[in-house]
Amino acid sequence: MDNVGIVVEDLTGAIAFFLDLGLELEGRATAEGEWAGRCTGHGDQRVEVAMMRTPDGHSRVELSRFLAPEVIDDHRNAPVNSLGYLRVMFEVDDIDDTLARLDSHGAQLVSSEVVNYEDFYRLCYIRGPEGILIGLAQNLR
Repeated sequence: MDNVGIVVEDLTGAIAFFLDLGLELEGRATAEGEWAGRCTGHGDQRVEVAMMRTPDGHSRVELSRFLAPEVIDDHRNAPVNSLGYLRVMFEVDDIDDTLARLDSHGAQLVSSEVVNYEDFYRLCYIRGPEGILIGLAQNLR
């Protein structure tokens, strides 16, 4: 896998959130013009893009802010059993520390607790900025 794409309204805020999650900003640019629209099917588009790289260097999250055409749908508050892309999960070293860091971005647990899965993982889903759904997993072994 090369990357997972997430469309946001506040690119700077989303970058700050993923930086505090432990990702690194690989680059930021604007993709525009007919060539970009041929790829996505949107014709002449203009999109601000930030590529965030995981600390191990194996995966990336592409954050996009569409300037043109306008965003036409909003799935940010869809429940966790909705069809289609829903969330991306990150393994973290310390889930409590990660939650404390992400609190300044308004991140909130989807349920009221972090759960323990058979003493193998501690798991939770959070809603980050703009309602982005993120899974967190801490390996206990």
